[in-house]
Amino acid sequence: MRHRVKGRKLGRTASHRKATLSALATSLLRHKRIKTTLAKAKETRGYVERLITKARKGDLHSQRQVMDVLKDKEIVKELFAEIVPKVGDRPGGYTRVVKLGTRMGDGAEMAIIELVDYNDIATAKAEERKEEREKKAKEKKETEDKAEAEQATFAEESPKKDSK
Repeated sequence: MRHRVKGRKLGRTASHRKATLSALATSLLRHKRIKTTLAKAKETRGYVERLITKARKGDLHSQRQVMDVLKDKEIVKELFAEIVPKVGDRPGGYTRVVKLGTRMGDGAEMAIIELVDYNDIATAKAEERKEEREKKAKEKKETEDKAEAEQATFAEESPKKDSK
């Protein structure tokens, strides 16, 4: 029975698990959205939310506590300067985990973990890709229509043979 047993071991030793979660948290804060397994995403969610809650205080002690975990000075600066002001009024729930299905190779459940208020960045990129796809599809259709028109004119011009 797992009564009162918190957290997932993720098949790692304690030090490896700590390093993995730190790396995932750093990547999430850098890219605002990452794709990983569902178990790692759920574990990272609590880890990052505690860091953001500490960062909301904004004092030197909390900066040092966050720096002790993240090890990347630029990401810590970005956390305190950009991320915290954007999510500062939220009472929690700074991240979102979206399930993607299973991975082809080993059947592991995959998920996307993202910062909630930064999904407009991903939406803008998706809109750009959608516009490009629509443009390519339109060009392809135009070339197909042009080819059909040429085929039709070629068929009309060719001499018809009388059948006996």
